[in-house]
Amino acid sequence: MSFLYAKNITFSYINDFDENESAKKTTVFRNLNFAVERGEFVAVLGHNGSGKSTLVKCFNGINIPEEGDVIVNGYNTKDEEHLLDIRQSVGMVFQNPDNQIVATIVEEDVAFALENMGVEPKEIRRRVDDALKTVGMYEYREHAPHKLSGGQKQRVAIAGILAMRPDCILLDEPTAMLDPNGRKEVLKTIKMLNNEFGVTIVLITHYMDEAAQAERVVVMDSGEIVMNDTPKKVFSRVEELKNIGLDVPQVTELTHMLIDEGISLDSEIITEDECVQALSDLLSKC
Repeated sequence: MSFLYAKNITFSYINDFDENESAKKTTVFRNLNFAVERGEFVAVLGHNGSGKSTLVKCFNGINIPEEGDVIVNGYNTKDEEHLLDIRQSVGMVFQNPDNQIVATIVEEDVAFALENMGVEPKEIRRRVDDALKTVGMYEYREHAPHKLSGGQKQRVAIAGILAMRPDCILLDEPTAMLDPNGRKEVLKTIKMLNNEFGVTIVLITHYMDEAAQAERVVVMDSGEIVMNDTPKKVFSRVEELKNIGLDVPQVTELTHMLIDEGISLDSEIITEDECVQALSDLLSKC
């Protein structure tokens, strides 16, 4: 079975209650199926309200489906006795790092969850140091988090999750509030965790250039998965993406504009290097 597996899940939010005290619900998705293999790096795209954040929150038990099952590393999220196992296996990083940072010193913040888990002090020290070194924030261990840049804060938040030794990290638009340099810092960290440590990554993002660096891209629209393929295959469907309110990497859009003008280029170009090479090859034939 897949490491993360949502089988025929239905989820609704309760908005209010009517005069008869019956719940008024908004169904986000119905009978949805989705799977992530161990060690994968999957990007999830979709406009606001498409259901992507709701789906991802099902994988660490924040959301429990009304129908169907979510299986995480062999555990069903409906089994409350395994909820701690699930949340130790799957960590979550949110959009605003300030919402996850709770201490006034960086290393104390990274240690916070471990202390609550009852981990031995020597092991906490080792895990905190290892996590901060992994994300490149060890030299800031005695700094105050509020004095760090946005990208640095987000890396501290990721270190706090890493210290728990998760198999998977879910990231809900972790770069949305960051400047370009902060975005690069965080994405570099995410890719390193996946490539060097085999951490399973599920990344929700509105930045197409970030999604282009994943192994697989999933596109959601109105609670349904409408695309599920490699970045090259997904981003080659430019018009379909635009029709559901999404964009494509700038270099892909440029490539398709040139194709529309009759220039022979590969429709699956998604990086600047690929575009430069393709144009260079064309010019060399002139």
